[in-house]
Amino acid sequence: MKKRSPLTNRKLIAIFLFFGSILAFVIFAGRFSYIMVKGEVNGENLETNVNNLYTRSSVLEANRGTIYDVGGNPVAMDATSYSLYAVLTDEWSNNKKNPQHVTNKQKTAEILAQYISMSEEEIFKKLSQDLSQVEFGTAGKNLSYEIKSDIEKHDLSGIFFKETPTRLYPNGIFSSHLVGVAQLPTTKEGEVKVDEEMVGIMGIEQAYNDQLTGTDGKLKYQKDSFGYALPNEDAEVIDPVDGMDIYLTLDKRMQVLLESLMTEVDEKYNPVALTATLMDPKTGKIIATSQRPSFNGTTKEGISDLWMNLLTEYTYEPGSTLKALTLASAINEKAFDPNAYFESGMIKVSGIPIRDVNRTGWGTITYLEGLARSSNVAFVKIVEKMGADVWKEYMDAFGIGKSTNSGLPHENKGSNNYKRAIDQANTAFGQGLTVTPLQMMQAFSAIANGGQMMKPQFIDKYVDPNTGKETIVEPEVVGNPVSEESAQQTLEYLKEVVYNENGTGKKYAIDGYEIAAKTGTAQIYNPKTKSYFSGGHNFLYSVVGMAPADDPELVLYITMERPTITDYTVAPSDALASIFNPVMKRGLEYLHLNDTAQEALDNQIKMPKVTSEPKNDVLTKLEEMGLNVTVVGNGDTIVQQLPLTDEVIIDEQRVILMTNGAMTMPDMTGWSKNDVLKVSEITGIEFTFDGDGYVTQQSLEPNALLTEESLIEIKLESP
Repeated sequence: MKKRSPLTNRKLIAIFLFFGSILAFVIFAGRFSYIMVKGEVNGENLETNVNNLYTRSSVLEANRGTIYDVGGNPVAMDATSYSLYAVLTDEWSNNKKNPQHVTNKQKTAEILAQYISMSEEEIFKKLSQDLSQVEFGTAGKNLSYEIKSDIEKHDLSGIFFKETPTRLYPNGIFSSHLVGVAQLPTTKEGEVKVDEEMVGIMGIEQAYNDQLTGTDGKLKYQKDSFGYALPNEDAEVIDPVDGMDIYLTLDKRMQVLLESLMTEVDEKYNPVALTATLMDPKTGKIIATSQRPSFNGTTKEGISDLWMNLLTEYTYEPGSTLKALTLASAINEKAFDPNAYFESGMIKVSGIPIRDVNRTGWGTITYLEGLARSSNVAFVKIVEKMGADVWKEYMDAFGIGKSTNSGLPHENKGSNNYKRAIDQANTAFGQGLTVTPLQMMQAFSAIANGGQMMKPQFIDKYVDPNTGKETIVEPEVVGNPVSEESAQQTLEYLKEVVYNENGTGKKYAIDGYEIAAKTGTAQIYNPKTKSYFSGGHNFLYSVVGMAPADDPELVLYITMERPTITDYTVAPSDALASIFNPVMKRGLEYLHLNDTAQEALDNQIKMPKVTSEPKNDVLTKLEEMGLNVTVVGNGDTIVQQLPLTDEVIIDEQRVILMTNGAMTMPDMTGWSKNDVLKVSEITGIEFTFDGDGYVTQQSLEPNALLTEESLIEIKLESP
């Protein structure tokens, strides 16, 4: 076989390479032409990629709407909390003139001790650890913007702050279950998703989340390869749209008073549940409403005790306060003769006895006296005279067993099992059916408002902060169960409960004002035993009052379930009256203030800003204002305060101040549990409690040092 010469082989290789190059060029040119025409590679748009490469955009965050009380005081608002940390390593300090780590530990400790509740020695110890960076525990968390700014003024190297958007509830416990809570979402591990928007998870924050949530804007501009904005290029700006502001019907003056009184009763008698609601019956506006258990919206102290909003979700058998509705219905049907007589004590329905609270009765008495004494027998007879079907129609008309359509999450409509004769009879005095406090408030409004039943209203108006446009929420009539004449006559008879010598509501009389009222003591069904609780104070006690009785401007309804009362000289009505009387009296006074009283009201004490000020100067100032002040810490500068700046201070309210330096234990002897919890809140140290009432012992002696490891036990006893 003849071999090819090397020259021939080289020619073949050259020809192959030549035609290969031509083929590669043709393929490349075709591909390039395709890209030029189509503008994409592997499905990706080249123009979009180039724009992305040389275009920078950033989010312009919108604010969540603020919730205000009726007077424009903020109840829930956006805020930012700051956490302090220090960088100890020099690995990230590339510029010696501007170091990014702590260079002077002694000076840094000395300055920081002026602003956080740690001693100079403790801070220096933290800064001397062999770590890249350190935090400062609870003392360095949840710092205000003011404290952050004051620290930054010292230009300390290596001192930085983590910023976290939060929702601030500046009034502490303030109708917390109604107002609700909004917070940033979290991961499964509990880490806060700081890049996501806040979401309402309870109350108005949840129900009106869409209205409160704003729409983020965007800033978009062209940049060069170094990341700088190109000159003469117009930036594209989409402005953020802030969320809607909501004004509640709540009045801060009345709400603060109600919360204070509720706390006192809760601590003193430790009921399973406690509710109180004050309403304007002519409009349905809720002026104040509270419950126990409750929680602090900002610190979340107590939130795990009860998530349920008792105003709308709690159902119970109301007992004799429902007799106000039975009475109004009977008057409307001309089935109530106040001067007719009946035999009190006991009546049988389908062979089942129904008894008065006085099981032997009071003999033969008039129906008006039966009302004053709250006789069950009297009201069973009244329903018999009306007819069971007619009474059921009135209950329906009053909204019993129906939702009020409040818009709040998980509203319960209650129940009314009205099939058996005994069930029908029991409803005459508020047993055998269940209601919510809001349902009862709606029904009571018909009696207090000339027969017109008003839908309970807790939103006064919406305000668009972007345009200033206001949307007023108008009062809504939702029924007319009785005539104006019947409602007026009902009020007249309900005065007997307070002013008749045999009345069950004599403790609710208020000097200078006439009160129409009805009291109640209801059995409580125990689902575990499938029977009613018995004995002791295992009842639901309640009172509804309307004033002034001839033309009510206020309705106040209070319920208290199963209080703990060990003093035989104290009745449940004493506990209810300790809330009812001051709240109703203050509310009526506000409605009829003269110019002098209004001026005095306008001059109520507001808590001044005292943080970052010398302790001695602050003490002098607050003592001159007549305030009850307790200092936590042995430093010379105030770093935290409760109440917060501009919060209205009521009589004898305790002011807690924290100084820089080491925290010290105050002498809490005689304090209420609520005041002790203020110290827990301001220090971040959890206390444990034994008993109820007021402090008699504390495990840590006064003036002893408080640390994060401190285990503080507080013993409480009733006075």
